[in-house]
Amino acid sequence: MTRHDAIVSPGCGCDGRDVLRPLVSIDEALARIAAHAAPVGRAMAVPLDSALDRILAQPVRARSRSPSFDNAAMDGYAVASSAFTGRGPWQLRVVARVPAGEAVARDLSGPEAARIFTGAPIPQGANSVIMQEEVTRVGDVIHLHHRPDPGQNVRREGSDMAARAIVLEKGQRLGPRAIAACAAAGAGIVRVRPKVRVALLVTGDEVRRAGGARDAAQIWDVNTPMLTAALAAAGVEIVASVHGKDKRACLVRQLGDLAAQADLVITTGGISVGEEDHVKPAFAELGGETVFSGVAIKPGKPVSFGRLGRTLWLGLPGNPLSAFVTWQIFGTALLRGLTGETSPAPSRRHVVTSAAIGRKPGRCELRLATLVGFDPHGREIVNFDDATHSGCVARLPLADGLIFLPADADSLPKGALVEFQPFRQF
Repeated sequence: MTRHDAIVSPGCGCDGRDVLRPLVSIDEALARIAAHAAPVGRAMAVPLDSALDRILAQPVRARSRSPSFDNAAMDGYAVASSAFTGRGPWQLRVVARVPAGEAVARDLSGPEAARIFTGAPIPQGANSVIMQEEVTRVGDVIHLHHRPDPGQNVRREGSDMAARAIVLEKGQRLGPRAIAACAAAGAGIVRVRPKVRVALLVTGDEVRRAGGARDAAQIWDVNTPMLTAALAAAGVEIVASVHGKDKRACLVRQLGDLAAQADLVITTGGISVGEEDHVKPAFAELGGETVFSGVAIKPGKPVSFGRLGRTLWLGLPGNPLSAFVTWQIFGTALLRGLTGETSPAPSRRHVVTSAAIGRKPGRCELRLATLVGFDPHGREIVNFDDATHSGCVARLPLADGLIFLPADADSLPKGALVEFQPFRQF
């Protein structure tokens, strides 16, 4: 087996050049987000059938042992293994029938058997279940040629969960598998964090609704449907989704209104240094506190984060691929902080490149990548684009995640070891 060194922060090298000192590294930006994003609101009790994608506010404990009684793991015949003395074959008289959900009518004694069905309680005196395919039955007598082992095909009481055992820890996201465990634990009601209230503000005078009328100087809106879908998948409450014009006074009013009703305001566009970039000046005019403004990555360098009163603000770039990439890296981390989620998230791992890479150094570059198999050493191989184009999203559906190209590398050979981060799907 080939051994690889652990990925050590900052693995991307995105703060590797003196000229980039005004920008923060990816890891520093994530650390600042973690320091400012605390779980919002008070815990609430919700029925289990309404808890999908919610985050547990307290652990779930088993109300009793599971299973709560010894039961049959399959259809067959319940017997006592001690009844099989001497050399076979053996004959046992069927004296009872035990369907699932019914109490046992009588105990077994000696060479007796009970017809039993999956999930039914094991009769007193029995300790094994023989699957029906291994039995020949004639009238009320079964004929067997193999001696059963004690405990064969029996689900023992408490073998899945002990009473009061912690089944799920605080901070777990309740997906279908977690909900199954809650139900088995008898947790019909769970205490969860409130949904994070998110407001979305997509700027740009040139932006028009996807598929709608547009003139030669206008573009269809990618960021609104893209981020709305991402937020819906994350299980947040979208309290507003508005289009912002490239006018400072309008953005001051819109940002103020949205901050008053949300825990998190996400904006796209207007955060660079051009004459038509008014989001950061509007944020400052409202008294916003900037935590970082600019990260040493490509694409997405202008991405910014701050606080406006009790409301957090995440400023994503306007180009769709930049917005998606920075959402994946910073937005999902921000939501984990606001929800208190501790479920494992996709983390960076090593992969190898399928071809050589040439690039302009200076910032950590994140490229769309697709997993295509394994090399002879068992390492995952990725295909990737020849360059990163911040406005192009046609290849997004084909990508599995992002590779991180170090800031100081102008070339990498085929088979180079790089970091890969899968997309967060929630």
